[in-house]
Amino acid sequence: MILQITKRISHLNRSNAHTFRPRTDVVRRWVETADERCPLACIWFALPTHADATLDDQDDDPGSMRPAFSSLKAGCLLYIHTLPAPSIRSPRIVKDSMQALAALLILTLSLTGYAQELLPSDPHPGKPGVPTKPAAETDPPLTIFPHSETSRFLATGQANIILQGHGPFHSPYEGINSLQSRGEYKTSLLGTLYLGAQVNHNPRYNTDAILDIESSGGRGISQALGLAGFTNLDVVRNPNLGSKPYIARVQIHQTVGLTDKLVDSERTPFALATQVPERRFELHVGKMSLPDYFDINTVGSDSHLQFLNWTIDNNGAWDYAADTRGYTYAAVLEYDDKNWSARYGFAAMPTTANGIDLDWAFTRANGQNMEFELRKRLLGPLVAADRKGTVRVLSFVNHANMGLYRDAVKAYLSGQDPKPDIVAHRKFSSVKYGFALNAEQELTRDLRAFTRIGWNEGQHESFAYTEVDQTVSFGADYSGRGWSRPADKFGVTFVSNAIKKDHQNYLGYGGLGFLLGDGKLTYGRENIVEGYYNFHAWRGLYYALDLQSITHPGYNRDRGPVLVESIRMHVDF
Repeated sequence: MILQITKRISHLNRSNAHTFRPRTDVVRRWVETADERCPLACIWFALPTHADATLDDQDDDPGSMRPAFSSLKAGCLLYIHTLPAPSIRSPRIVKDSMQALAALLILTLSLTGYAQELLPSDPHPGKPGVPTKPAAETDPPLTIFPHSETSRFLATGQANIILQGHGPFHSPYEGINSLQSRGEYKTSLLGTLYLGAQVNHNPRYNTDAILDIESSGGRGISQALGLAGFTNLDVVRNPNLGSKPYIARVQIHQTVGLTDKLVDSERTPFALATQVPERRFELHVGKMSLPDYFDINTVGSDSHLQFLNWTIDNNGAWDYAADTRGYTYAAVLEYDDKNWSARYGFAAMPTTANGIDLDWAFTRANGQNMEFELRKRLLGPLVAADRKGTVRVLSFVNHANMGLYRDAVKAYLSGQDPKPDIVAHRKFSSVKYGFALNAEQELTRDLRAFTRIGWNEGQHESFAYTEVDQTVSFGADYSGRGWSRPADKFGVTFVSNAIKKDHQNYLGYGGLGFLLGDGKLTYGRENIVEGYYNFHAWRGLYYALDLQSITHPGYNRDRGPVLVESIRMHVDF
């Protein structure tokens, strides 16, 4: 197929040889966005031939009065050729980005159609007796390469590229940690290699060894500052870490069955067995991300195929133990029965708020998480008997070197500190706790709804995830099966985040959190509406359009509203 496509392109090039076109050189380069390199995503770029063509960095200068769109920072992806453009202004960069992604979509659709033409009309030629699934029941393949369900080994991966930006919005003032009011755009790139092996293949006592390697490149808008519900879950909150590959997960997963009765289980990068005992214990030990096992919601947990916002994909009030990248070393013990599960996790906390280093003195610093999950139809006779429902109740208790907002404000008002500084009032073994509710329900074959509610005590500083003390969200997604696109999804949700009075006073007097700080504050709840359409192009290739409308960014009624637009390309290998 590739040879035939190449011949067609060569024929078109010869037939159009008389047409003048500016010359471009196609050079194989590492992906570069915002001066970051992503070695896991080597893609073709078309670069200008002018020796003096430069790529400015003015959108990274918070003091610049020019729009952040005023300079081009990245080439076009996947064999898309751009013409030389030494100087590109804001309207042009938006146009060029849209043209590049549109060309990607057209190319994908063309290849998909061509591939379908090559498929035989009879999937079993010469075997008329072999039954086939009706066309309406045939699910399209959802990965680029086929993967065995019986092999003892797993090797797969994913890549997620998000172009995100917003235009200028109302802002009478800004602080160090503000969402920038001038227009800006940024690109993030996340690549993950998933490796796994079943050391013990016995379904009742299965043992998995898991190793995941990850690279996170690019940046978020405003360096991922200024929003409690930040708009891109893939973004690392410390861009200075760079995109050098790192070990994201390394762990042992042990199953201990309590019955010989086996039930089917979906193979995932974190659990390789396709059949497991109906009643069992599961133990995960090693480096992990706690949301891999807690607060899971099939409608709103996956930033690669669903919503993008931090406080929609996870419960914003759950300040779960993690380093800057979202990982920690932990042990999670889970009991699973037919209709319910219970799990407990013990994890290492960071040494400082949003820090990359973990505190190994578990007697003074640790994060403990407990969750109960009930798998039952939630709406009773209002929905069909075969519609699945799940409710999860979560609680957490963190011990860490944290400060009290009230102490920092008192020290400032008494003249002890020149400005509120919670870092100066941290104490070891401080305790922060909270609770969360997570529910989801299938309403029809194609429609699912979900909700999350979260609360924490709010007196101690937000330490590991985001600056939210209370949150409530609800939303739904709808499958494209009704228009013959079963792998497409449309989703919409609303989330409202809040902080307690002590937290409000701290920010109002000019204090800085690890995410927020406008210099002063006229408090209002941060309300966000997000909607997306995820388009399944071919096998494991997806494109998505996403919009997020944010009222009172950073809990500040003096600023905003702001509309954040995103385009996402995702590949499941």
